[in-house]
Amino acid sequence: MKRNLFLFILLQLFFLSGFARNRFYGRLEYDTLTIGNRFIERKFLWNQGNLITLTITDKSSDYSWINHSRTPDLMVTKEPAEPKNASCDVRRVEENAIHPEYLEIAVTCTLDDLDIKRVYRIYDNTTAIACHTYLKGRVGHVFDGKAFNSADMKNIEFTEDMKSRQITTVLDQINLGGKHWKMKAVAFNDVTDWNNNLVFETNVIPYRKNSYKGNLLFAHNTEKDKGIFFLKEAPCSDVQLAYNGYDFTAEFGHFAVTGLGISEKDLKADEWTSTYGCVIGVYGGGELNWLTSLRSYQKNLRKLLTGRDEMVMMNTWGDRSQDSKVNEKFSLMEVERAAELGVTHFQIDDGWQVGKSPNSAVAKGSFKNIWDNPDYWKPDPQKYPNGLHPIVKRGKELGIEICLWFNPSVQHDYADWEKDAQAMIDLYNEYRIRTFQIDGLAIPTKESDINLRKLFDRVLETTGYNVVFNLDATAGRRAGYHLFNEYG
Repeated sequence: MKRNLFLFILLQLFFLSGFARNRFYGRLEYDTLTIGNRFIERKFLWNQGNLITLTITDKSSDYSWINHSRTPDLMVTKEPAEPKNASCDVRRVEENAIHPEYLEIAVTCTLDDLDIKRVYRIYDNTTAIACHTYLKGRVGHVFDGKAFNSADMKNIEFTEDMKSRQITTVLDQINLGGKHWKMKAVAFNDVTDWNNNLVFETNVIPYRKNSYKGNLLFAHNTEKDKGIFFLKEAPCSDVQLAYNGYDFTAEFGHFAVTGLGISEKDLKADEWTSTYGCVIGVYGGGELNWLTSLRSYQKNLRKLLTGRDEMVMMNTWGDRSQDSKVNEKFSLMEVERAAELGVTHFQIDDGWQVGKSPNSAVAKGSFKNIWDNPDYWKPDPQKYPNGLHPIVKRGKELGIEICLWFNPSVQHDYADWEKDAQAMIDLYNEYRIRTFQIDGLAIPTKESDINLRKLFDRVLETTGYNVVFNLDATAGRRAGYHLFNEYG
């Protein structure tokens, strides 16, 4: 009897562990690719790797949305081409300090001279599936997809003008049919030195084809009281690279995400170039359900660790004295006041370092050619004769984490990213500074985007993923609110 009970327990553990391992899945069977978890499932027609969505299922309500289009989800070529060299690779990505475990499904194919890789991500506890697209090779046309103005179109009696216009570049799309839709497009503003109104919502009933700006699109079917959402993982609309003037198109129940974030000139013959990311999710019910579904995905991009990610921060730039007061005595006094206020993080802004920035009130410097001065990112010995050790020590005594301002060297698309990374790594190793305010970013090219990712990844990998980047959004062409989220 005891032996049978023991075997029963072993079998239960076996099945439970199997269930845990298969809580998300991706499989290619015959002509169908299926990706899902316990909340959402998306099925694709394989189409030799040039995927076409068949259905998206909201498992919470056991409802499947059927795609009424047989056009490939991704569109980057002007003329349809026969896909070849198709492959599908499924791998499990282990949990680390930044993200939980997830499944990655990489689908590749070739269209003419262009190699395409679509990398889907599915987590355990989310109602959404993410996708990043990578391109390699060349195209014989321009990625334009310029916005059109409905005022330039003829009356609806002109049937040619009533036909849907072709978008050159589409990151993802689905045609759910029906006419009883309400849609909300949500656009964001950064450059917060100048913009105080940061969120703008456009509520429409999608009818004839029109274009809309934003990072978020919620499409709600009023008959079924259910819907889907798209998240475009990109900077704010007007800051995006190779921007075509809009982010979404809608026509009745046909919704598309547009704008790759790269031009044809960014493509390389032997190296993958990433586009902006795109997420699709499902929900049922009202606005709270929309937002809960969205957050179920966003919470997986970066795990929330209370001691690392939650903070009440005090910054030395607040009184607009710039760097004129920043020194050891001032910092120690501020840490004491911060403790009285219940502040958890004290951030020393521009002025702690040897190098002088163009915002310095002491001596005008520059963000260019920072590494002409190899001591640029060391504590100023005049202001901090003992380095940062006294500040860090007092902070620990008071339960306050000391953080630093840092401005990567901007010239030549962050060509000196390795030196910048080593500077932060050295500060982490010597003072255990793990939170850096990243300021002064300019991301005007794809190459700068790539090098910034290399910078952040190097610091994280070398410090055991302990570092947090506070990505400043006050000015310039930066990442906005929906790009680089995994970094801080």
